[in-house]
Order: sequence, then C-alpha cells, then structure tokens
Amino acid sequence: MGIGVSVFLLAVGAILAFAVDVSLQGLDLDTVGVILMIVGAIGLLLSAVFLSSFSPYGRGAGRETVVREERF
Repeated sequence: MGIGVSVFLLAVGAILAFAVDVSLQGLDLDTVGVILMIVGAIGLLLSAVFLSSFSPYGRGAGRETVVREERF
C-alpha cells in the first residue's frame, strides 16, 4: 500500500465517519469510516518507514571515505 492509497483511505474514512448521515440496517457507516481511517493511518506509517529505510539519504551506513597518502 502506497502513500496515495493510504491518504485515500483516510479521506474516505473521514467522509464516512463525519459527513455521511445515512442509516443502514446491519451496517454502521461510522464504524466503517473509523476502521478505514485506522487502516489508512497504519498504511501511511508503514509506507513512510519503508521509504525512509531504503532512502540513500540520512544514513551513514554504506558510506566510505578513502584517504590517499601522498608520497614525496
């Protein structure tokens, strides 16, 4: 799940939880909205963690400094 899908789930969940006022028998749209928001937040967090772990910036691992000595 990417960042875009996570933000989409957050937005749809917020709309269902806070903006829709429809009563369906056997289905609570507020609960569905909260579940979608939780799944979207978890997906956004995991996407951010995995993207930062593969990023070449901000980590010192894998960097080498080569010092050459000059001889006279």
